[in-house]
This record gives sequence, structure tokens and C-alpha cells, in this order.
Amino acid sequence: MRAIRCNQYGPPESLVVEALPDLTPQAGEVVIDVKAASVNFPDVLIIENKYQFKPPLPFTPGSEVAGIVRAVGAGVSQFQPGARVVAFTGQGGFAEQAVAPAAACVPLADGIDFAVAAAFTLAYGTSHHAVVDRAALKAGETMLVLGAAGGVGLAAVEIGKALGARVIAAASSDEKLAICVKHGADATINYSTEDLRERIKALTDGKGPDVIYDPVGGVYAEPAFRSIGWRGRYLVVGFANGEIPRLPLNLALLKGASLVGVFWGDFAKREPQHNAAAFKQMVGWIGEGKLRPYVSARYPLEETGRALREMAERRVVGKVVITP
Repeated sequence: MRAIRCNQYGPPESLVVEALPDLTPQAGEVVIDVKAASVNFPDVLIIENKYQFKPPLPFTPGSEVAGIVRAVGAGVSQFQPGARVVAFTGQGGFAEQAVAPAAACVPLADGIDFAVAAAFTLAYGTSHHAVVDRAALKAGETMLVLGAAGGVGLAAVEIGKALGARVIAAASSDEKLAICVKHGADATINYSTEDLRERIKALTDGKGPDVIYDPVGGVYAEPAFRSIGWRGRYLVVGFANGEIPRLPLNLALLKGASLVGVFWGDFAKREPQHNAAAFKQMVGWIGEGKLRPYVSARYPLEETGRALREMAERRVVGKVVITP
């Protein structure tokens, strides 16, 4: 089989395609013929050795896949070869085959596009955990979403609307904001051309948002946090900007506000029943048309480096996938 390999830490252009032996499942595992693998921002950080998870070299990046079960290991009874599944693999996804614990696989109904399924797990799992569990967003509240046109951002916009909240989307271009509006955003902020604090103030009648969803970090974090409402919840989701912000903690004191960490990967491992309940709720929302995962581009395996470069430079809208 062919796979993308990271033989040394570096930029996306340093990745190579190599021929590797076909995979064999161990006990409790399944091997999947990958039809689509989602690209996520942590994939960029992992290959540059900037992420908290550091697999030993060499390795194949890619953390979530959709495809068809090729083989099953001892003790696996819930899946058989030929079954359609989506799986969170942690690594190894950018390849023609991937291995995953059977417990990390979810059956995929006929008729659901593999690319859409692959784009769902991490983005929507992260955003549901953030918005529903960590922030406890309620109907009638206001949520500001930074980086709203990205994969997790659009998921947060849709989940906020499904809960009955008012959602303000912030992004770096009018084209990106137009996508946010199509996915339910009630108001928008172009933080490349508008003053973030002044625009937040105008859109919230000076009260500030109840929840701020921040997967970006960097220069936008402090002005956003200064604008948060009384008893607001600031969701620390990630640092796509590349800079971990330093926030003056007196701001939390003055607003009675909370800084809330979001780490879906560990949540899913530590609280699998709650994670399963979250996905059950979201599957229902998909059936009702409230969630619509948006795949903006598909790349062949050979262009994985290009896809990661687009992600690194924040040119991606929604989700992009690799189709081996």
C-alpha cells in the first residue's frame, strides 16, 4: 500500500509518498481501506513537532478516516470485512490503508459520502464538547466564534444555532463570512477590516457575548476576552494563529468570566459514554438538517503536502480531505 510518511520533522513539503507492506490487524483492531481522510490543523503541528502528541519518527499523519473494513483482528465481532465505517485513528490516516481499534470505529450508513463522514468526527466532536458540555450554551444566549469559516468553526456555528443561540461569526475575509452565513451565522465580523472590539460591542449592545469560541489564539484572543459578557465562558480550543496568547487574568476577575479548556481527544477517551451520547445527538441533528458538514476540496494522496500547506496558511474553508 502507499502512505504519506513524515521521515523528519518539517514543513508539509517535506512529506513523501512511500510503498509500505499491507497492514495486519492485532487483537481488537480493524484494518480499513481508506476512501477519505480528513485534514485537521493538528496534522500541520504534528509534522512540525509543535503538538503535544509526538509520535516517533517515521510516521504517517492523519487522524480520522472513512472507508471499508478490509480485515479484523481477534476478538472483533461488531465489524466484518466489507463494512462501511468512520474511525478516529490518531495517526496513520493519510494512506491507502489504516488501522484503528474497533472501539474507535462507528458504522457508516449506505448513502453517506465517505468524504463528508471523514470530515465529521474531530471537528464536530470538538465543537459539541466545547459548546454543549464545556460552555453549556443555552437558547437565547450569544456566542462569538473566531475562525468561524474553518472546520471546527463552522461546526460551532451550526451547533450554536441547533441549540437556539445567536451566533456571531468572525473570519478574515468576506468570502469566508458568506459561507458562515450559509451555515446559520446571524451576524459577522471581518477582523481583517473591522475593529474586533468595536464590532463586538455594536453587535451585542455593549453587553458582550456569553460564550467565545476560540480555535485561533494569537492577537485576537485578548481583545475578544476584553469584550466578553458578565459570567461569560471563553473556550480555549486551539492556536491556529501559531501563537499561544498571554491573557491578563484580572480580565476574568472583572467580568466574572471563565477560561475553559477544550480537549476533545482526552474527553472521548476518559468519558466514552458522554462522547457517544454527543454523537447520538448530532446524528439526530444531521437527520433534521441542522448540521451540514462542508467539504470544500478533495486532494489525491500525492497532494497531501499541498492540502496541509493550505491548512497551515489558513486558506481552508470548512474541511478538506485526502482521497487515496
